[in-house]
Amino acid sequence: MPGSKEIRTKIKSVQNTRKITKAMEMVAASKMRKAQERMRAARPYGEKIRNVAAHMSHANPEYRHPFLVERDSVKRVGIIVVTSDKGLCGGLNTNVLRMALAKMREWEGQGEQFEVCAIGNKGLGFMQRLKANVVSHVVGLGDTPHMDKLVGAVKVMLDGYTSDRFDRLVIFYTKFLNTMKQEPVMEQLLPLSGEKMGAPEGLWDYIYEPDA
Repeated sequence: MPGSKEIRTKIKSVQNTRKITKAMEMVAASKMRKAQERMRAARPYGEKIRNVAAHMSHANPEYRHPFLVERDSVKRVGIIVVTSDKGLCGGLNTNVLRMALAKMREWEGQGEQFEVCAIGNKGLGFMQRLKANVVSHVVGLGDTPHMDKLVGAVKVMLDGYTSDRFDRLVIFYTKFLNTMKQEPVMEQLLPLSGEKMGAPEGLWDYIYEPDA
């Protein structure tokens, strides 16, 4: 039977662990709050971009941008997979990677090939273990990712689409609903689909300058 000294030492150890855990909880809560604020600030921009793209896809200009033209057949698919750099985040990475893997197997069964851009260390490691054709990647974005770190990797995929290296570009990511619920999502980036983006309000038209 442990003596009183051992019991006091154990109690002290548990109390110290509680303090450390509480401090970690406060830090995590602060990081979560800041991330949510950045997300809310970015959403209006994303929604406006989507609205403009929807108008462009429904417009009838003389010139059709290559990003708006559906390919006759899909033989190769460009895939962008967004994950975190680290683990200990529940099913956040597992769920989106499971969805991506299921789709890749489906496309492979249809005779389609794919090239992958991995954003985040977890996704990169997963795709490398699959022996997937990873043509670009970016890791180490941290808690405050900046667009300039993403441009190079994403441009590889855009160039692949414009050069007809693949016929469709999709993205897999996790959509944040609330702190208790996030869901994996697959969206088609290119070609832009007016039907999936919904009918725009009103009518716009565009004139494309030669260098636009």
